[in-house]
Amino acid sequence: MEEVVVTGMGCVSALGNTPEILWENLLAGKSGVTTITHFDTSAYEVHFAAEVKEFDASPYFNDRDQKRYSRNIQYAVSAASDAVKNSGLNVDSLDKSRAGVILASGMGGMDVYYDTSATLSNKGPRRVSPFFIPMAITNMAAGEVSIRFGFMGPNFTTTSACASSNHALIAAADQIRLGRADVMLAGGSEESVSYVSLSGFANMHALSRRNDAPQEASRPFDKARDGFVIGEGAAIMVLESRSHAEKRGAKILATIKGVGMSADAYHISAPRNDGEGVKLAIEAALKDAQLTPADIGYVNTHGTSTPLGDIAECNAIYQVFGGNVSHLKVNSSKGMVGHMLGAASAIEGIISIKSLEAQKVHGSVNITEKDPEILLDVCENGSVDHKFDYAMSNSFGFGGHNSVVIFGRP
Repeated sequence: MEEVVVTGMGCVSALGNTPEILWENLLAGKSGVTTITHFDTSAYEVHFAAEVKEFDASPYFNDRDQKRYSRNIQYAVSAASDAVKNSGLNVDSLDKSRAGVILASGMGGMDVYYDTSATLSNKGPRRVSPFFIPMAITNMAAGEVSIRFGFMGPNFTTTSACASSNHALIAAADQIRLGRADVMLAGGSEESVSYVSLSGFANMHALSRRNDAPQEASRPFDKARDGFVIGEGAAIMVLESRSHAEKRGAKILATIKGVGMSADAYHISAPRNDGEGVKLAIEAALKDAQLTPADIGYVNTHGTSTPLGDIAECNAIYQVFGGNVSHLKVNSSKGMVGHMLGAASAIEGIISIKSLEAQKVHGSVNITEKDPEILLDVCENGSVDHKFDYAMSNSFGFGGHNSVVIFGRP
């Protein structure tokens, strides 16, 4: 089978709209969490999120089209365009029948659904926009990106809650491994800072309530963690077969060494207490990569800052590694970028690759007192130099969806 490599990356996030700015801010321990500005939150229980900042859609959409495309689609087109540019691909010279797009989104155009429902209720069905469906449906980010580049290969969307964009990366890598494509754009996008999602997650008590200290709210692994912080944005990678990348002289940023998937088969939102589903996904990724736990030097955890989730994941990692974790550095990026839902694992994949490249692991912020039940070496409140060849990126979604990707140095 063809080896899959990463040759380009692009992102839109609360902590920066390029991988380089994102990485600098992570190393500096900066937080992208602020009071919400998209809409008035005075009637809500939670008033903060990791909103995208300083995003300019004008290079990609004219004024008219900006009104016809959801933020979810705009973020995806921006990140994809930057990833292609970063990769050095000459799109015009590609065999576009062998270039595809697989993007993830957990919820699609959430604001579009809300606004259209209000229009329907207040003004009647004849006033619903003819652009409502293409603006709102979850697959349209992948569709629009393929239209932009003329990529006519495999094209679809993965939706598995917060595991979605790892599943997109896995599906895209499989197309290359199986010889169905030479180039794939893969990742995820989400416009999750919205009226409906904020109220829904808050009412199910999934979100932190630290309205008085938003930047300290997301605190993975901390004893006093009380829930996650919603984030938004997009993260997209250019994947290629190694032979295709080498033939065109591309700079290879990382390899996709192995992938793993599983299901908890347990609960609609809570993880299994024994972490068995997570263990199965990690073990599957190690087997696919033909690696042992001793080969993995760094894990970017799902690490959402929920009381149950952090414990279950860390216990599963500890069990897979047989307690031999002295060589392993662990962190979570969500304390700074928020939880980007369907785009979370893609942004964390980019962070894992930047970590491999720099041989550094960024700190997990807001740890005042590490939970004593967490037995792993968490990189706390400051980056560290760390030599390693393989990084594991974990993501798990409501419904028990587990996805793991292992990245290797080029």
